[in-house]
Amino acid sequence: MTTWQDMERKYYMFVVRRQPVVIVRGQGTRVWDENAKEYLDFTAGWAVNCLGHCHPAVVDAIRSQAATLLQTSNQFYTIPQLQLAQALVDNSCLDRAFFSNSGAEANEGAVKLARKYGKLHRNGAYEVITAMNSFHGRTLAMVAATGQPHYQENWKPLAEGFVNVEYSDLEAVKRATTAKTCAVMVEPVQGEGGVIIPQEGYLKALRDWCDQNNLLLIFDEVQTGVGRLGTLWGYQSFGVEPDVMTLAKGMGGGVPIGAFLAKERCAVLEPGDHGSTFGGNPLTTAAANATVRYVIEHDIPARAKDMGDYLRRGLEALQAKHSFISQVRGMGLLVALQFNSEVSGKVVAACNEEGLLLNAVRPNAIRFMPPLTISRQEIDEGLERLERGMLKAVA
Repeated sequence: MTTWQDMERKYYMFVVRRQPVVIVRGQGTRVWDENAKEYLDFTAGWAVNCLGHCHPAVVDAIRSQAATLLQTSNQFYTIPQLQLAQALVDNSCLDRAFFSNSGAEANEGAVKLARKYGKLHRNGAYEVITAMNSFHGRTLAMVAATGQPHYQENWKPLAEGFVNVEYSDLEAVKRATTAKTCAVMVEPVQGEGGVIIPQEGYLKALRDWCDQNNLLLIFDEVQTGVGRLGTLWGYQSFGVEPDVMTLAKGMGGGVPIGAFLAKERCAVLEPGDHGSTFGGNPLTTAAANATVRYVIEHDIPARAKDMGDYLRRGLEALQAKHSFISQVRGMGLLVALQFNSEVSGKVVAACNEEGLLLNAVRPNAIRFMPPLTISRQEIDEGLERLERGMLKAVA
């Protein structure tokens, strides 16, 4: 009998090593496979399903909008797009929004804006300083922005205009700053880099350096935005306001959407400078508007902080019991567990068997990014499954 895995091998480009799980249904923090096996999903679609799978607020918005209007192009006004823009601007330090289809596209747009700013206000400066171990997307330009050589090697020569320096190292940024520099782009917490939290004061010092040199400070909040760190926006966790912020993932509650926002003084794009056929279409913005407003109205960031603290305490208790765990780190519900050896792949596979979905973010670390609506009971259940899986993997 032909399986779904057989069909993938025949029809789909082999660009990802999938876990051997065919997910067919989801509800809240749980999903079910084709054999009706139940799993706790601590990946949430890569931090996308911030309200869990099939949350009624998101489903109702999609159902209603799908029956009303799907796509018009940005030649015309549409109401959900403007409602979402209002929700984002009114609840952040930014003044203008533009919608894209993904985080990578949002980052591309932010870089275009920064280059236009450099053209106008920095004598044509075009370089953007980014951090090693960052992740900004998989387009050709964002591969160059992403400071991970293994993502870059196959695509050389890389797009010009990006300088990768060590993360959380202000002196490295200072040394890299030249007359060609127009902006610095960083993640407030590096997600794909292994859940790396910057040193105390780094982001504030970066803000000061950008102010002194008339550079734009861009925060890539594709993963950290919409409550993930325990504040609505990651920048609020550090008391630093960016000039530009990019969003995606959790903003849509499950649908593909991205955005970049800018302060008025640097919102320099004009008609014809940028655009998108599908970006900000009625369906995705209706879903995202429902998601963002639910997150705000129900104070989901506070819940994420509370549940994140609870998860880390549980992981630290496991660390105290098992010598193969070397570190627990994270903020809110973006958490990593690091091991003394490169066993994360084995741990993820064993946890699949136990009914827990995780991400091997590094060979020696796994990442937890469950829905922000997760309960203590679900965390306790997940920790039990995790411990059983880890013991299988390291036996």
